[in-house]
Amino acid sequence: MGLYDFGLYHALKRNAGIYRDDIALISDGSRITFCELLEKVDRLAFGLLARGLHKGDRIGVIGLNCPEYIYLYGAAAKLGVVVLAVNWRLSPGEVKYIISDGTPRIIFVESRFQDSVGSLLPELSFVEQLYGLPDGEGTFKPFNTLMGDKAKLSEPEGSVDEPFVIIHTAAVAGKARGATISQKGAICFNLILINLLKLSELDCNLGMLPLFHVGGLSTTLAVMQAGGTNIILPKFDIDLALDHIERDRVTLFGEFPPMLDQIMDRAAEKGRDLSSLKAVLGIEKPETIRRLERETNARYWISYGQTETSGLVSLSPYSDRPGSAGKPVLIADVGIEDESGRMVGPGVPGEIVVRGPLVFKGYWKMDKDTAWTFRGGWHHTGDMGHFDEDGYLWYSGRLPEKELIKPGGENVYPAEVEESILKHPSVKEASVIGVRDARWGEAIKAVCVLKPGEPLEPSELIEFVGSMIARFKKPQCVMFVPELPKREDGSIDRTKVKMSYGDAT
Repeated sequence: MGLYDFGLYHALKRNAGIYRDDIALISDGSRITFCELLEKVDRLAFGLLARGLHKGDRIGVIGLNCPEYIYLYGAAAKLGVVVLAVNWRLSPGEVKYIISDGTPRIIFVESRFQDSVGSLLPELSFVEQLYGLPDGEGTFKPFNTLMGDKAKLSEPEGSVDEPFVIIHTAAVAGKARGATISQKGAICFNLILINLLKLSELDCNLGMLPLFHVGGLSTTLAVMQAGGTNIILPKFDIDLALDHIERDRVTLFGEFPPMLDQIMDRAAEKGRDLSSLKAVLGIEKPETIRRLERETNARYWISYGQTETSGLVSLSPYSDRPGSAGKPVLIADVGIEDESGRMVGPGVPGEIVVRGPLVFKGYWKMDKDTAWTFRGGWHHTGDMGHFDEDGYLWYSGRLPEKELIKPGGENVYPAEVEESILKHPSVKEASVIGVRDARWGEAIKAVCVLKPGEPLEPSELIEFVGSMIARFKKPQCVMFVPELPKREDGSIDRTKVKMSYGDAT
């Protein structure tokens, strides 16, 4: 570490001194203090070092949220190794691609996924060791056997501006790209959230979003750096969430539809207490936000961000400007660029571009994609929007070539689903679009042309796609049509497809 470096490990060390016996993590009945957290991170870091890991090596993690996931992030920060955080909801083929792309020397796998990962090992010769998550579960080596002597390793390795975590984004053109985030970017976002939400050691975050997702990771790290408590839920559970909100006086959480509606519905049904809540972050329907602010003391925060920006680059209370994505945060330069690459003023739509310390380091092993994304000295998000006269950002969707569908907070690119659909022998053409969905916010719809004389049931095609890629990416509905609208060059005109078939059925 250099003279001017301050990373995640430094934050953990500071908090172990200041909040020594305060609770850092709550998980499945266990309560871990900041002092205990630092000790576990130190011992794990030494154990990984003893297994031959060096600065820049990758460790893969495939599992639901658990304290060990947090220990791995902390140890990686100390050693300068990189966490390859894998979405456990992906299909085995997609998991294989991500592991092959990141080439981790050690992989940590939850027991329920160990058979699947084990079957991939003959094609992953670079993987040297396998450990189970949480500790003591499954057939892989016990996690606890990595815990070494904390006294043998003192100072962190590497720079906070080097890669810290790789999170693979949805496949724009059928191929996922590993967004590489630095500790510097993560620490900067922590400070932004701490400042805007006034976070302190009195706060408690309900960690329901997955730690492989930048939304779940960034909120957890921000509360941890502030000295607050993080409740680590393996995944979303309505009743368990309500238990923690009441018992542990949860003050904030991040969510995606339909989580907030379900929490408020169950709270109203069972008479549960939500009075401790002060902030909720996510992407929600206006009626749900108004209900939250009417029935609780919490404010809903609207925002814009990406994995590639280490979190959020605009953030404001919903009530400040309903419908907007908030104002740019303190240390992000956010602009709107037209098709010719010129910056435009208020009211003029264009592509959202960002620069500053929150911008990621680039796409893992994709120099051409990175160079194109960073052209002109700005990170080009692929998202469209405009600023109003008061400086609020208004999001208006993806660029046509990078259209994105977000069912329940997950990112799905149409090209990836279309690629799978077209592998079915009965399908001639396909166009995948996003449509409104009352439960999930947005749903996936496939509009297809069949080959002559090739009958096919919509349900059969849906299951076919679900067998090839992650099931959350399969279409919720399929429509067969005689032909699809085309552009002059013969390509499918997705805009016209949405205009003609953009209803949910």
